[in-house]
This record gives sequence, structure tokens and C-alpha cells, in this order.
Amino acid sequence: MAKTMVKGTDEDQSNIPFLRGILTRSLQAAGLTFEEAYAMASAVRDDLADTSNISAEDLRRRVAKRLTKTHGAGVVQRYESAGIMPQTVIVRDSTGGTSPFSREQHRRMLESSGLTYENSGAVTTRIFDHLMKKGRPEISSRYLGYLTYRYLQRSLGAEEARRYLVLVDFFRGAQPLMLLIGGAPGSGKSFVATELAHRLEIVRTQSTDLLREVMRMMIPKRLSPVLHASSFNSWQVLPGRPDHADDSDAAIVEGYKAQAELLSVPCEAVIQRAANEQVSLVLEGVHVETALLKRAQLNSAATIVPMIVAVLNRNRLKERIRGRGKQADQRRAERYLEHFDAIWRLQSFLLDEADRSGIPIIENNHRDQVVQDAMRVVVDALSTDFTLGPADVFI
Repeated sequence: MAKTMVKGTDEDQSNIPFLRGILTRSLQAAGLTFEEAYAMASAVRDDLADTSNISAEDLRRRVAKRLTKTHGAGVVQRYESAGIMPQTVIVRDSTGGTSPFSREQHRRMLESSGLTYENSGAVTTRIFDHLMKKGRPEISSRYLGYLTYRYLQRSLGAEEARRYLVLVDFFRGAQPLMLLIGGAPGSGKSFVATELAHRLEIVRTQSTDLLREVMRMMIPKRLSPVLHASSFNSWQVLPGRPDHADDSDAAIVEGYKAQAELLSVPCEAVIQRAANEQVSLVLEGVHVETALLKRAQLNSAATIVPMIVAVLNRNRLKERIRGRGKQADQRRAERYLEHFDAIWRLQSFLLDEADRSGIPIIENNHRDQVVQDAMRVVVDALSTDFTLGPADVFI
């Protein structure tokens, strides 16, 4: 498809191609979320598919017409005033650094504290409109946080405001956080771990699968056959078990525990190293089990948050594993499907152990919901001994 060229003004005769990314950023500056801005910029691009040339003024009028239908006069005015007046508020952090107020970042922060996508978006819009109406060119990040806290308190209640306060305090770096995320193969624990690490700005992450691979390089199969098997069929190579037909629940659990015990040493070392260095950590994998969690809680002064991710519908878990093969190693997915019954029974054991120990179980039915549920578990854990008020956090 040929590019549409945008003609400059009378003073600037240069022609440039229409760029969706540039329009997206302009719309964001006018107050749209990234998703809204990207969708509108894409629609404008499609409208221009058969247009070889358009003036900058005509393009601006087309966009303004769309904004009038979808977002109202205030947004249109901000869009049309680009270049005449500041289109956003500059936020100054505690170190003196500055950046434009980001609606997307602000909304994600609220969503991470436990608000729904709809509520977080509505709050962010109100905060942004308030700041634009006041016309203050620059504010501190502490003032923005306090303003958000007070608005949450008035509109959604004290509990939602307190959850936001707890999360903001975490980002101040008061205490390291250890997220220990377990679950059976295919449950989505790696996805949840990645999303939580991103939302909580945790840079140190570790997979028990990777630790197992390192140990396999160091210890040959003949010395530790359990280590070189999978978590769901390691019972087959246990010493003194020649009968491979005995795939009872007890046998599967026995093999899993034997392998998890071997992995507990490097797992504890990773946790202890992070605690000693006072940095947050996300540790995920099938080998994150109750015995490891109990030892970690005894030997660390950090806030430890365990959880188990699970797919509670048998067919849905099988579909997740099958779909995983399209994105990763197909042979691995096929092997998981071949041993699916053992994986399902291993998950049942992990869930039963978690339930007995009071470890939160996060059901994975939807990508966005599972992350939101996991974040609520994290904020709840951080709230347990939280006694600070807004003056302590924001002033």
C-alpha cells in the first residue's frame, strides 16, 4: 500500500509520509489512552488508503471530526491546540528528574492496586482533566500521588485508597519483596511471573526450570536420574522402584518431592542472596512447593508472598498446553500431552498442599483477570503490617 504524503504549511513546503505512530502520540498528548489513540490513528490511516496527498490542516480537521464524535470538545481543543500550549503536565520525581504525565502508566498503577480496568481508566481521566483545568505546568510526583489517593478515597472508598497507598509505599523501596509462584506445567505461572515483575518493577527473576538445567549440567544422569526426569514422571527413576507401571498418585507425588528436594538448595540460595542484597525477587516454577515456602519464611526478613497458579478445568488446561506448542517447543508440548494425566494429578496434589497451608490459589481463566487477582494477593500481603498514612508516604 502506497504511503499518504502530508503536505506542510505555506511556510513549510516539505512533504512527509503519514506516520501512525506520530498521530498516536499526538492523540495521547490530547488525553487518549494508548489503546484509544492507536485505534483512532489506525482508522485514520485506513481512511487515507486511497489518498496520495493531504494537507496537514485537512488531516487535522479529519482527526478533530473523529474526536468530536468519540471524546468531546475538551479533547478536541487540546488536540487542535498542539504547539500553542502545553498538552500535558510535567511530573517531577524525588531526584529532580522530569517526565510528562503518562495516562497509561497512571492507569496501570491503579489497576495494579486492584481496581478494574474501567475504574482505573475513569480515575486517570478525572485526574488528568483536573490537572489540565488547573493549568499547572509542573507538579511533583508526591503531589500527584496524594491527589490520586484523595480522589480514590472520595470516589471509591477508604479501602481502595489504602491499597493504592500500600503499593506506592512499596515503590519507595522500603522492604524487598519475594514472590514465589508455583503451579503445574501449562498453568500459566511463567506468564503471571513476567507480568508481576513488570508491574512491580522487579528486575531479578528466576525460574526453577533454569536452576534444574544448571544442576543437570553439573550432575550426570547416572548419579541423579531423578534430576534428569520431568517433575511429573520422575517417580519412574526413583531408586528401588523397578516397576514403571505403578503410576499411582502416591508414586507421582513421591517422584515430584524427590526432585523438588534436590531443587530446594539452589532455590533457597537464590532467595537468600536476594534477601541479603535487599532486592526484590520473583521465583517461579513447578518446584515452588510448601516445604520450600516454609523454609524461606523462616530464613528471610523480606516480605514473602507465595501463590499457586492453576487451571481448574481439565480440558482448558489441555488446550493451554496444546496452544503452548504453537509458541514454543512443539516436542515439549507433545510430551506434556502424552503425560497429561500425570500432570493433572500433580496439580491436584499441589492445590491440596496449598489449600492446607493457606497459600493463595490463583485460577487462570483469563490473562488480564489472573494478573489482577495475583496483584491483589501481593497488595494484601504488603498491607498486613502497613501502618503508614498519606502524610508519611506523600509529604
